[in-house]
Amino acid sequence: MASYAWVLEVRPGYEEEYKRRHDAIWPEMTEALRKAGFRNYNIFRHGLTLFGTFECDDLAALQKAIAADPVNARWAEWMAPIMKVEIDPATSFPFLLPQQFHMD
Repeated sequence: MASYAWVLEVRPGYEEEYKRRHDAIWPEMTEALRKAGFRNYNIFRHGLTLFGTFECDDLAALQKAIAADPVNARWAEWMAPIMKVEIDPATSFPFLLPQQFHMD
C-alpha cells in the first residue's frame, strides 16, 4: 500500500473552527473516505499549515471516487470558507507532495 501526503492551509482565525468541524466530522464523510479507498488518513496542523497523510491501494481510483462523491462535494463546500485549497486540475485532488525519504 502506497503512502501520500498533501499540504493545505486554514484561513487565519479559523484554526479552532477547523478543529471543531473535524472533531465532529460527519459519519457519512468518513464512510465516503473509506469507500473511496483512504486508509490510515491523518491530518496535522502547524500554525495555519495542514499536513495530511494517507495510504491507498489505487490512487487514481481513489481520486476519481472522492471527486464524484456528493458527500465529499458538500463537505468541501462547507469547509471552503475556512480553508485555502489548491486543487490539481488534472486530478481534481489537492496537489500531492513528492516523497523525499522513507525508512521502514
